[in-house]
Amino acid sequence: MFLKRLESVGFKSFAERINIAFVPGVTAVVGPNGSGKSNITDAIRWVLGEQSAKSLRGSKMEDIIFQGSDTRKRLNVAEVTLILDNSQNHLPIDYDEVSVTRRVYRSGESEFYINKQACRLKDIVDLFMDSGLGKEAFSIISQGKVEEILSSKAEERRTIFEEAAGVLKYKQRKKRQNSN
Repeated sequence: MFLKRLESVGFKSFAERINIAFVPGVTAVVGPNGSGKSNITDAIRWVLGEQSAKSLRGSKMEDIIFQGSDTRKRLNVAEVTLILDNSQNHLPIDYDEVSVTRRVYRSGESEFYINKQACRLKDIVDLFMDSGLGKEAFSIISQGKVEEILSSKAEERRTIFEEAAGVLKYKQRKKRQNSN
């Protein structure tokens, strides 16, 4: 499985529709300070289920919607789509290519899609659980995350290792069953 493409419109500094193609292997996003490199990482984490505006470097979720500039009016919606190659069936879904979309409106309403079919945020989180790709996965390491991992408590580090080992989803399912 690999990320093939990111499509976004209205997300943070990207007012216009952007399409970023990725290739298998290593992809580097480079550019000067303030050019939006971190916003690309934020967009990926957001579509994978990030719920904390603070983790996306904002104070409220509305902050991820393009706020306007001297030459452009603010937008009322932000949308991000990830297209992933699933030809080796790493994700538990019968498609060789999987698209995941998240949309948020200034009113606070959100929409979620897997392969253009409406779904819940929980469905997206469950799809990526134990895949190595998710909002908390260590395939996406944001600024400051390494220090946070190194200074985390033993229980927090255990959760990191459980996700990496592929057992986190089973623990969460068991916890849900015991709470019902």
